[in-house]
Amino acid sequence: MKKNIALVMGGYSGEHDISIASGNQVYGQLDHGKYNVYKIVIDRAGWYWLAADGEHRPMDRGDFTVMDAGQKIRFDLAFIIVHGNPGENGVLQGYFDMLGIRYTTCGFYTSSLTFHKGYCNPVVKNFGLVKVAESVLLYSEPDSQALDMLRSRLKLPVFVKPAAGGSSVATTKVKSDDQLLSAIKEAFGEDHAVLVEECIVGREFDCGVFRKADGEKLVFPITEIIPKGGHEFFDYEAKYQGFSNEVTPAECDERISNHIQDVSSKLYDLLGCRGIVRFDYIHDTAADELYFLEVNTIPGQSAESIVPKQARAMGIQPAELYEMSIQAALV
Repeated sequence: MKKNIALVMGGYSGEHDISIASGNQVYGQLDHGKYNVYKIVIDRAGWYWLAADGEHRPMDRGDFTVMDAGQKIRFDLAFIIVHGNPGENGVLQGYFDMLGIRYTTCGFYTSSLTFHKGYCNPVVKNFGLVKVAESVLLYSEPDSQALDMLRSRLKLPVFVKPAAGGSSVATTKVKSDDQLLSAIKEAFGEDHAVLVEECIVGREFDCGVFRKADGEKLVFPITEIIPKGGHEFFDYEAKYQGFSNEVTPAECDERISNHIQDVSSKLYDLLGCRGIVRFDYIHDTAADELYFLEVNTIPGQSAESIVPKQARAMGIQPAELYEMSIQAALV
């Protein structure tokens, strides 16, 4: 009998549309002869099943079911592709845990920890595998005294970003003191906590990791992110509007590539990750030091996203990767 798969996309954050693009890409790659795949869209206006005819059909959030041709459809698995809230921060995972529905991502605790940069960074730093930039976590807009504290602890330039967010939404590179407060206010518009972090100058690298159903761990070839068109870092436009070159495999010294893969593999286990995960870093070329940036527990899966490119460089096509993800979640 064909298993029922809920392909969950959308969400409540600024990454909603990116999630829809990722979800549609995954939908086109899944084996519909093997699975009954339902697009479930999470939206602030409500959750719904996006049927093949484009109609928004209701779903029961009490037990996460839909009605199809007079039959109540219960799902064997949730393929979560919701970037940001509530898919990447553990909220959906806790919901599915209570309902006894398996899912393709990290569990509740890992998702919650890794999504909040202010909490995750000290944990990663404590592992001693990789450096972490100096930062200050804010829970309210700073007064003059708090701004003075920031200036004394951190050296410009700094990055100001929502502590729990993705896709570089509301992230600003601050080069002068007069830009700091406005950048903080913008970040607070996206999240209740804001991270102000010293800028590390160097090359940006990403590395995907995935553990298969049989326990084999795949550590993908690394990607170098090279912003272009006046973009100084991998911001929203650079990620989604073509203002970057993404070189896979990265053209760098094999020693650096091996180190990034080794650190990513170890962090995957130490943080208790499951499913497809991407780790982001900056390599300080002057000091020859690797700095941790963040963990993406639900990385983008659109046609031009980083992890699918890494998988293809390893000889794994997206359809195969998503099938492996489903099988790993069903074990």
